[in-house]
Amino acid sequence: MKKRVRTSNYIRKILGLVLVIILLSGIGVLATNFQVEDVKIQLQNGYELTALTKSKKVEDILEENNIVLKEDEKVSPDLNEEIIPGTTIKITNKSAQEVQIAKVSEEGTQASIDELLENYTPITEKIITEQQPIPFETVTKNATEDTEDTTSKVLQEGEEGIKQITYKVKFQNEEEIERTVISEEVIKEPKNKIVQITKNATSRAGSMPRTSAIAAQATTGAVTYKVTAYCSCSRCCGKATGRTASGTRATAGRTVAAPGNFAFGTKLNIGGKIYTVEDRGGAIQGNRIDIYVDSHSSALKWGVRYLPVSVVK
Repeated sequence: MKKRVRTSNYIRKILGLVLVIILLSGIGVLATNFQVEDVKIQLQNGYELTALTKSKKVEDILEENNIVLKEDEKVSPDLNEEIIPGTTIKITNKSAQEVQIAKVSEEGTQASIDELLENYTPITEKIITEQQPIPFETVTKNATEDTEDTTSKVLQEGEEGIKQITYKVKFQNEEEIERTVISEEVIKEPKNKIVQITKNATSRAGSMPRTSAIAAQATTGAVTYKVTAYCSCSRCCGKATGRTASGTRATAGRTVAAPGNFAFGTKLNIGGKIYTVEDRGGAIQGNRIDIYVDSHSSALKWGVRYLPVSVVK
């Protein structure tokens, strides 16, 4: 009887031990199936984030973190690959060649990579250096004030300068598709053309015309200003509205841009002609005045002149 009892107790112990082993094995398998890992994801802009995930597949991990690849992005490892501990998922930009291959593939073309590469036209880059002329200015020295009986004399002929520009140029199918300036260097400075205007000598006596007398009276106490010309084109003004800073429409023979010490509406005698201050300009400071003309060619023809300027009382 005692032997049966001992045998029964021994069997119970063995069964209990087996149950414990089975239970521990199940817990181990469950823990393995639901193991959570830290995964690093590096975006194409360099930002890096750490995500907790139970997934192994790259595509599933990105989807869990609401990360969608753009057309010009790629991921490493590939979407269908499974990660191992310590792996970093990296998202980078595709090359121009890879983007072109992807577009061809999306069109449904059944072709190998070699065939796709054969159809793809590569982009080449070249460094090109060119020389461009720098136009000279015409400086007019007017010593006649209000008279119209004048003679012009060229004191110095103008010469164009030379500017050397280096570009990075991209070509595709031997056609230029992009040009970027790398550097600019002035090789030769332009030489201004200098023209002097003098009054013709005359021995004939006579009374001064009324308009000349008014102009002469107005230029009493005049100050010499550097006088240039502008029109309403985008090269002169940066825009082509034709409106002045005072709100009027610019008019040739009337409108000038003057410094802030001249109020809008002020009448100025400039070299014997009367103009109205209606405009301003960022470069119009100090002894500088800009006369409005009706075309860009007229502005270039005017050049730079030094003329007496006075306020008409």
